Amino acid sequence: METVDAYLERKHGEIGLLNDCLKNPVRLPRPRSVDEVIKAKFQLTAMLRAEHALHDWKATETAWSASASPRSGPFVFSYDYQRADLDVSGPSFYELAQGCVSETIYTASGMAAISTLLLASAPVLAKSDILVLPGSYGETLELIGRFVPNLRLLTLSVPLSDAFAPAGMPRILLLDSCVAARAFEAVLNYDGSALDLLVFDTTCFAGRSGRIRRVLRWAQRCKLPVVMVRSHNKLDSLGAEYGRLGSAVFVGWSGQGVEASSSMVERLAAETRDAVRLLGGAALPAHFPPFGGSEAYWAFTKRRVAAILRNGRHAARLFARELASLAAELHFTHGLYVTLQASRPLDEASARQAAEAMSRDLSRKGYPIRHAGSFGFDFAATEWFHDATTDRYSVRVAVPDLPTELWNGLAAAIAEWWTSNQCRHNS
Repeated sequence: METVDAYLERKHGEIGLLNDCLKNPVRLPRPRSVDEVIKAKFQLTAMLRAEHALHDWKATETAWSASASPRSGPFVFSYDYQRADLDVSGPSFYELAQGCVSETIYTASGMAAISTLLLASAPVLAKSDILVLPGSYGETLELIGRFVPNLRLLTLSVPLSDAFAPAGMPRILLLDSCVAARAFEAVLNYDGSALDLLVFDTTCFAGRSGRIRRVLRWAQRCKLPVVMVRSHNKLDSLGAEYGRLGSAVFVGWSGQGVEASSSMVERLAAETRDAVRLLGGAALPAHFPPFGGSEAYWAFTKRRVAAILRNGRHAARLFARELASLAAELHFTHGLYVTLQASRPLDEASARQAAEAMSRDLSRKGYPIRHAGSFGFDFAATEWFHDATTDRYSVRVAVPDLPTELWNGLAAAIAEWWTSNQCRHNS
């Protein structure tokens, strides 16, 4: 259990890390409340972005100045016209084990990373099946169905049975970090050696998460090449959504018996780099967080995510007890949010209205909660949620990094509000 004083001291350290990245750090007192923490973080990240623009004024889109040397903290960039050949030197957002070789391509967002990858798969894998788990990210499924005709979308069911058995065409497994825990665990209990490629969306896991290491060990045992795609403005920005940034990391394995898969990964990386260039999806140097990569950054990130996961486990237990049939999904594998359903079916508009009303009402009572379409904040965030597999709408409650007692009170208030709202709706 983390006390309010311990929480504020930890947040003072996070704020200090951001502040130290400024050329001229400002004088900031120790925060006295959650609201002061939130305000300081977003103000500092705005100042960092502004300072980056002022400092790197020569680093334009046309790269006309030979003296320009754009950088953002530990990240150093070189590129020519329109960043089509963007080269990034700096720390990895992951902790990759020995025995693998990797190449990273940065993009303008997480969706840019996965869309360019899947579009680039056509000349490498031709007609292929792409296997997805129930609850995979809806926009990824929409992308495949509408714009990637070489991939046949197959939704698996749990238990998986013979889903990974050899087939007459190449098979890609899309493993999304936003699926339910039971589906995620089911994958790692099966032999995936008959698959041709694993696309692993890591967005909901911290970069050094043990679950990422587990998946990579599983893929290595199966001699299965991996591409990890990610949106970095969630868990990699200390809760401040520093900027839209995505990446695709191509992972191959060293040793005998993997020559063909390594060649395929290299071809796929080359095609993806071309797709990023032709679709204009290159990353912006200004969106790389200058506070990333240091040991202090990793220590704060680890403690932040651990606090969110602890709070998430408490919320799951509380909502299972207090909300019963009104809980939609409480056990996502990432543990970062839960979803609540209404006593009557919701559509997108009514789910959005419910999320907004709950945040508004509880915020007026002094709770740190906002209507916001993301997660990993220092406040609870609510938004509508669509399960593309079941076509059902619910309300997502993203668990915040808050001191234990404060979150316990907010979680109880959410349960009470949601129950009361359903009673009013049915009366």
